[in-house]
Amino acid sequence: MRLPSLPRPRSLAAQLFAVQAVLIAVVVAGYALFTYLGDGRQAQDAAARHATAVARSIADSPSVRSAIHSPDPTRELQPYAVRVMRDTDVDFVTIMNPSGIRWTHPDEKQIGRHFLGRIAPARQGRTFTETYTGTLGASVRAVTPVREDGRVIGLVSAGIKVEAISARVQEQVTALLGVAGGTLLLGAVGTYVVNARLRRHTHGMNATELSRMHDYHQAALHAVREGLLMLDGRYRVALINDGGRELLGVGGTGDVDLIGRSVADLGLPVPLTGALLSSKPRVDEVHLTASRVLVVNTSPVSGGERRGTVVTLRDVTELQSLTGELDSERGFTQALRSQAHEAANRLHTVVSLIELGRAGEAVEFATAELELAQALTDQVVAAVSEPVLAALLLGKAAQANERGVELVVSGDSRLDDGPLGGLPARDLVTILGNLVDNAVDAAQGSAGARVTVTAYAQDAELVLRVSDTGAGVDPAHTDLVFQRGYSTKPAGPGGRGLGLALVRQAVTRHEGALTVTEAEEGGAVFEVRLPLRTAVGGGG
Repeated sequence: MRLPSLPRPRSLAAQLFAVQAVLIAVVVAGYALFTYLGDGRQAQDAAARHATAVARSIADSPSVRSAIHSPDPTRELQPYAVRVMRDTDVDFVTIMNPSGIRWTHPDEKQIGRHFLGRIAPARQGRTFTETYTGTLGASVRAVTPVREDGRVIGLVSAGIKVEAISARVQEQVTALLGVAGGTLLLGAVGTYVVNARLRRHTHGMNATELSRMHDYHQAALHAVREGLLMLDGRYRVALINDGGRELLGVGGTGDVDLIGRSVADLGLPVPLTGALLSSKPRVDEVHLTASRVLVVNTSPVSGGERRGTVVTLRDVTELQSLTGELDSERGFTQALRSQAHEAANRLHTVVSLIELGRAGEAVEFATAELELAQALTDQVVAAVSEPVLAALLLGKAAQANERGVELVVSGDSRLDDGPLGGLPARDLVTILGNLVDNAVDAAQGSAGARVTVTAYAQDAELVLRVSDTGAGVDPAHTDLVFQRGYSTKPAGPGGRGLGLALVRQAVTRHEGALTVTEAEEGGAVFEVRLPLRTAVGGGG
């Protein structure tokens, strides 16, 4: 049996529309009720003031006082009272003697009878108002004395029926309800328009779905190791995940101070800042920070106008290091292939000498070749017995020889076998290998092409110095040479200008110093000084 599906909760827009409609209805109804009660009270007060004014004007009339002294006051006062009632829009005017016996009344049958209601305050000379049910029904009335020479010679009462007051209030309430209904309709239309727009923005989802999506969004955002950065239309940080903070080296996890800050104020390297501020998309661009190699992709967000930029960051520091090591291994392989070819030629020469019966000359030739090969190894190992750097220099010497450049290890070099004060071997290979490659590139083709390497530890500091016989570095470009993309050589298949940038990155990571100066015999001298955590044997 298939269970009936539960109704889907109303969307957030629909819920807001219902809430707003109810609120508007409650406000309008409350205002209408308040106005009704207020208008009723105001109408009664206005009626009391009107009745008081009419009664006092009658009491102050000389003709009224004169008629009171006549033998038949009713004959003169009744027509007068009727005219006043018609002209002043009151429901009754009663003129009576101080004892309350009526001289006038809208119903002539009531003339001569006693006035119904209080008259004591008026007999004492005071004007007062009250709501009282008399012969004409409930009315708001005013009673005032008629004075002459300080004496009360009569009383005047003027009043307006309560039902007449209610009729006036009813007319006002009817008009108010019409305005309230129009207001409610206008509010409902406005609320519908606003919520229709909200419905488009929320894609018709209800509050539970939006909350769930937000939770998933936050979990995914912080779980992704790649960096995600979102910039608004003014290139300010709108969103950044934990991976982005770590890769860019800005702020800590949960640091909200980054939100709203301009990219230009984050202290990033100039090339990387330029890429983030660019209005054009960037695809798989490699950029260096102080400690990482990043692949940056940017994509503008537009919808008729520029709304911002989405930036993704990938850390390829280890990949770049492995690529460098692979390039070195490829170079070593090519050098070994060349050496194998040369060794085969020499071996054929030895075999041919033996076949010609000239064994002595064959032995002499072979011994000379062995001594020549061993001399380079002995020179490198004697100066740098640290195995990783020694192996690196031997391989680079073979590569340089293939390109017609002599690689020499300076006699001032001295590094004993053992750990180099906590410096990772990979970073040392990155630094020295890229410096040697740069020097070989610079020296190749020059007269007496030579690269000199000096390596020693002294005063808790490792010094690596590489000089070449190339064209040197323009003093105006001493800082540019360490920026990614700078090179004086034509760009190759893999691009140039990354090696020295990686060197500076590694040196900065270990809080070292990197300088470039002009060599005495021409060319450039690159020197790296790295602090050592422990003392290392050797001297310079």
